[in-house]
Amino acid sequence: MKTVSIMIVGVGGQGTLLASKLLGRLLMGEGYDVKVSEVHGMSQRGGSVVTYVRYGDKVYSPVITAGEADYIISFEKIEAARYIDCLAENGKIIANTQEIDPMPVIIGNAEYPSDVLDVIKAAGASIDSFDALSLAEQAGSAKAVNIVLMGRLAKYMSIDKEKWIKAIETTVPEKFKEMNLRAFELGYNL
Repeated sequence: MKTVSIMIVGVGGQGTLLASKLLGRLLMGEGYDVKVSEVHGMSQRGGSVVTYVRYGDKVYSPVITAGEADYIISFEKIEAARYIDCLAENGKIIANTQEIDPMPVIIGNAEYPSDVLDVIKAAGASIDSFDALSLAEQAGSAKAVNIVLMGRLAKYMSIDKEKWIKAIETTVPEKFKEMNLRAFELGYNL
């Protein structure tokens, strides 16, 4: 099979690393060669975080460059726009509509752009955008945005839902398992 490339992008503290760990565990369980690479940036200060997940019969590098991402999973709207050049021609963006002010907005040097999703659509990108934060809160915690987004990604991938659930059960700490399973279902059934 061809190598499939997934970028998980967001802001520090949103759970992108847990999402990549879950995805890596799931794909390895399916017998794929999997490579994962994390770029933390200024994650401790709310900065951009990107994780590359690539899988297939044989993967030689975890890095995803311009035009290679089959999926971009964006935990925040501006992050989807920041990495749009990495999207493959027939790629898909799954984006949370949540807005987290970047540092230039926080210090008053810029305004949060009101048309981020329109710009992405105008660029010709296929985007599935929704309020993952509200679904995570409905599941029990705003911190479950990552699993809501994984639930949505599961709809586009050809891996049985039960295998995703098993990966969640083996990746997430026991005390958060039920909440994360609810979050997954909400994203999956959206």
